[in-house]
Amino acid sequence: MPGVLVNGTTGEGMTMSVNERKEIAEAWSEATKSHDQHMVLQVGGAPLADVKELASHAQSLNVDAILCLPELYYKPSNVEQLVEYLQAVGEAAPETPLLYYHFPNMSRVSIHMGQFLESVRDRIPTLVGIKFTSTDLEEGSRALRVEDGRYTVFLGSNQLIPAGSAVGMDSFMPSTANLFPELVRDIIRYSKEEDYSSAKSKQEKLLRAFESLSQLGHPVASMKAAMSHLSPIEVGPSRTPLPSLDNENDQRKLRHVLKDII
Repeated sequence: MPGVLVNGTTGEGMTMSVNERKEIAEAWSEATKSHDQHMVLQVGGAPLADVKELASHAQSLNVDAILCLPELYYKPSNVEQLVEYLQAVGEAAPETPLLYYHFPNMSRVSIHMGQFLESVRDRIPTLVGIKFTSTDLEEGSRALRVEDGRYTVFLGSNQLIPAGSAVGMDSFMPSTANLFPELVRDIIRYSKEEDYSSAKSKQEKLLRAFESLSQLGHPVASMKAAMSHLSPIEVGPSRTPLPSLDNENDQRKLRHVLKDII
């Protein structure tokens, strides 16, 4: 099912105030309803009281699911602490499906997702899965097998879509879909058809494009700058402390890179 993730990493949700995040959530809620899109709203990356407020607000909007990062300062150091944290978030939105956002390179929370999901059982009634932004497919495969596939595992990595499909993943949330949705869909389609030669070729093209953009600066800043050229949605510049690629020299380099990519 096609859809949109709002206030995630590329959307820089963690740099916004609670009110700003609510305003964006409300705007996207209206847009997704009018276009029959599935909406997942990221509510984490803030003090727990604010996360709970954002989760409750998400439920009032009838979003399809909420996604939640772990606590980012007093980080959970074991499975039990993560379960307790997500219990509190889930209780704030008891009628809305909950996904955990596993992104250890950014959150620095490296709890094994297979072990985590095996330990949840029925203690977080709304938990339906995870966004798995990691290249450790052994870990991702174990998460997939918990309770005979009880939980959905969305692969968030841009690098391993065919490999993720090969181990059984069938749901994907790569950031590059913001820029090259047709290319990402082709990789997923070929992977599901087990045409791994075609999938590999498309995957390599996607990685070359992503790496070229990343050489211009921070990946999020580069992607947001590129979206103004590749998408009808004007997302604006990155927010401090990320650098923006908005001066003429940056834009010239960006146009040159995009010309080679496209």
